[in-house]
Parts: sequence; C-alpha cells; structure tokens
Amino acid sequence: MNIVTITTDMGLNDHYVAALKGAMYKVESKLQIVDISHNINPFNIAQASFYIKNCLKDFPAGTVHLVGVDSEPIVNFGDPDAGAFPSFIRYRDQYIVATDNGIFSLILGNDEAEGMWNIDNVLSNPKLMKFPTKNILAPTAVALAQGVNPEDLGSEKTTIRRAVVANPVIEPNVLKGRVIHVDNYGNLITNITKEDFDRMGKNIPFTIFFRKKEYYIDEISAGYNEVPPGERLAMFNDTDNLEIAINKGTPGNGGGANSLFGLRVGDVIRIEFSPRGSKTTLESLF
Repeated sequence: MNIVTITTDMGLNDHYVAALKGAMYKVESKLQIVDISHNINPFNIAQASFYIKNCLKDFPAGTVHLVGVDSEPIVNFGDPDAGAFPSFIRYRDQYIVATDNGIFSLILGNDEAEGMWNIDNVLSNPKLMKFPTKNILAPTAVALAQGVNPEDLGSEKTTIRRAVVANPVIEPNVLKGRVIHVDNYGNLITNITKEDFDRMGKNIPFTIFFRKKEYYIDEISAGYNEVPPGERLAMFNDTDNLEIAINKGTPGNGGGANSLFGLRVGDVIRIEFSPRGSKTTLESLF
C-alpha cells in the first residue's frame, strides 16, 4: 500500500478534513495518509504547489499526492482549455491528483510530466460536485495507491492548464526576485535559487537589499547559527531557495525576518553585484 499525502485549504476548525479521511479509509482501511498542510490560503494554488514541490523528493516512488485546493471543476465545452477538469499526472514516479486549475504547471515548472490523465465519468454526476475533493479526487487517489493502472481510471491527455508565475529577473549586475513564502518562524523564502545566484558569476561581491534600506546582507551563510541569535542572515535552504532569516528570531521572540524587514509574500528582494573590474573586486585580489 502506497502513501497518500493530502494538501488542502480546508483548515482544521471544521469537519471537512475528517470527512475526507473517513471516506478514504472506508475504501481502504490500510491506507497510509500523510498531511502536508491544511492551512493553505483559500484557493491559493501557488502556495499549495510550493508546499508539494518542496517535499516531493522526500517521498518514495509510488506516493500519491491529493490536492484539494480550488478543486471544483469548471466545465467549458466551447473552450476546453478554459476548463478545469479533475485530473492526475505522474511525475518523478509519483502521482499528483488535483483539479487541473493550473497547479500542475506550477509543480512541474519547466519539467515534463511522465503521463497525464483526465478522471473519467465524473462530470455527469452533479452530486459529486458538492465536495469534489472527497467525491471525485480522493477515490482516484486511493485507487492509484492500491496499484490500479492509471489507464483504468482516466483518459490520457496531452496538455494541462497553465498558470502565470513570476520568475526572477536578471539584469546587468542585478538579480531581482520575490518573497514566495513566509514560514512559521517568519523566515522569508524567495523564488531566487542558487542556480540563479551562481549565474551572475563566482566570487563576485554582492549586497541583498530589502524594503527597509538600512538593512542589508552581503554574505551567504551555511546555516542559521553562523550568526549570533537575533542577527540577520541569508542562506540557500534545503530546496536551494534563497532564504532571509533572523537566527532564533521567531514572531514570539523579538520578531522574525518578515516583521523586522516589513516584508510579505510578493515583495521584491534585490541583489546588486559589483561589476567586474570595479574597485571592490580589484581590492579583493590583494
């Protein structure tokens, strides 16, 4: 029996998550369910994709990821590309089950899926639409975990709905990205990757600027404890995203990086690199 992860925007104050799990256990009592998060902001597929793509590598082949965020299907027979159909894809030897509302494209990025299917025989039953995550997506996720062939559950398709995503911008001697997530510690996780950073060149002096210009960082740390508690730092985290943090500066302990720098999701992070041949670079040679 393979693992099924669940990511939803249902929260934990209502009965929805319990009903979803109960329906899944009713079909397969030996199911192994792992909660990724139920605190996704309502309908925020970008946030959901961030959570999922950053833990895919930690799950074994055959894992099924059920995503219940903005999951109500949209039927548009006049323009199928404008619709959002219950679907699933195979990626990195794992399955992702969701309504095709753009989330697959956010998870895949520039990668290609190993297979894509629309879930069959669901749109003709209006009752299923009342709780599509439980009534449409979950049965497919359980069946995949049981080892049912994907061809027996859906019809192959060749395209997925695309969602717009903001990528880092590279300009002469400047790299601009955005905060894409604020974690529980108040750390700011950006869409700038180590690959983006290294593309600007090796061993070039740089300065990371924020909204409050009196704060800046001009070095990359290997871990939080490379600076004293309460000090700011920049590091590439476990997923190789640039992270801005305050060592042990949680919201309840003096404030995290988000409150100190006055930043939130969507705000710009600017990195300025000293041009080759500049005084700073020349002095570093002696």
